[in-house]
Amino acid sequence: MKGNRQAGRPVGQVGFLPRLVLLASFFAVGIVAGWLASKRVDAAVCEEIRRYLTDFLRLEESRTAGALLSAALTYVRYPLLAVLLGFTAAGIVLLPCAAAVFGGSLSFSACCFTMSFGARGILLALTVFGLRCLVTLPCFFLLAAHGWSASAALAGLSFGRGKRAAGGSIWPLLGGVAAVLAAGICVEWSLLPWLVRAVLARVLV
Repeated sequence: MKGNRQAGRPVGQVGFLPRLVLLASFFAVGIVAGWLASKRVDAAVCEEIRRYLTDFLRLEESRTAGALLSAALTYVRYPLLAVLLGFTAAGIVLLPCAAAVFGGSLSFSACCFTMSFGARGILLALTVFGLRCLVTLPCFFLLAAHGWSASAALAGLSFGRGKRAAGGSIWPLLGGVAAVLAAGICVEWSLLPWLVRAVLARVLV
């Protein structure tokens, strides 16, 4: 009986770890979808990626405010989206969709690198996206799992069911995530252009 009651609970009352697993499942579906989508792109994508890397290196090495803003946006966009969706009832549907889109975009980009540079493209993709994923993925999933519970509670209130979640404040979590993201941005700002140029030299040999 206890197991049946737990299985029938709404998202807002499901434990934190099960919510993480569910979001990771949507992320995995997105990865598969991104891989399938990469199979449909034409050869022109290879030239586009080479142009992207050239522009990327030029922008990163310029050390302008625009370059810093561009790096910051790549780090904060999905974690910020998770926070915003957590404050809406629609987040109960849109947060899993955001996890799928995140996985799909990452998978598609990595596959396109492989298409453009062959097996060595894997190393290049790891160089470009590795640190970013190491920082942003945990931040996104922590915020999305927290926000999914809050969003489910809001959805219940909107339909006259359930009650407001009694969980702790999100501000300590936001502060920790912001510090981690800031550290990641600083490391990428300092090292990534040099790493990409070094790896690219090996890939294009």
